[in-house]
Amino acid sequence: MTETRLLAALGACAAFGVLAAPAQATDDDLEFWLNPSVAYDLDSDTSLELETAQRFRSAGNGRVDTYFFRAWLAQDIADNVTLAGALERRINDGGSNETRVMQQLSTRHGIVRTRLRLEQRFVDNRGGRMGLRLRPRLGVAIPVAERLSFGSDAELFWTLRGTSAGGGTGITGLRTQVGFDYEISDTIELGLTYLRQQDFEDNAPDEVGHAPLITLDFAF
Repeated sequence: MTETRLLAALGACAAFGVLAAPAQATDDDLEFWLNPSVAYDLDSDTSLELETAQRFRSAGNGRVDTYFFRAWLAQDIADNVTLAGALERRINDGGSNETRVMQQLSTRHGIVRTRLRLEQRFVDNRGGRMGLRLRPRLGVAIPVAERLSFGSDAELFWTLRGTSAGGGTGITGLRTQVGFDYEISDTIELGLTYLRQQDFEDNAPDEVGHAPLITLDFAF
């Protein structure tokens, strides 16, 4: 990754997800993402969440349709800090499927939100090699009305160990989001977000996906 890209990525994170101008030529495409989930409180501090995603992409920039199922176990370790772990199975249509194990630390400081996620990635047909990736995220959540809130964030993808021998490492992508969440009821929340995913490429235009993201969260 070039120095120009790194500065652009860090600048975007500091701006809480404000969409950064590409550092070089990009290959842009339109996508459509869905992200329904169901969460259940096991006790006052512990919850179980079942999360799914459907990401539909055109074949123009090499990014394939993706579907995943993920199970989270989360524990509030302080009033503003949550520690969670997850197991995920990911289906990449036309690509190699993947299993992920994740650990995540989330914090809340007024309107500021932070999240640090560590992923262990096992891609099928690669001899069981474990890839390792760190994903720091910084954002804001701002109440707008009684049941409506605005949110924006930026997330870096930092590959520490490739999923294949000789695979690239370093900062490989940047995801930015901006949108609104609406509490339909005490147990249902609907979100509508614009998401921009930029995958950094060496010696080629970066691959950029622009997606409306619809989330539907059920909590019991």
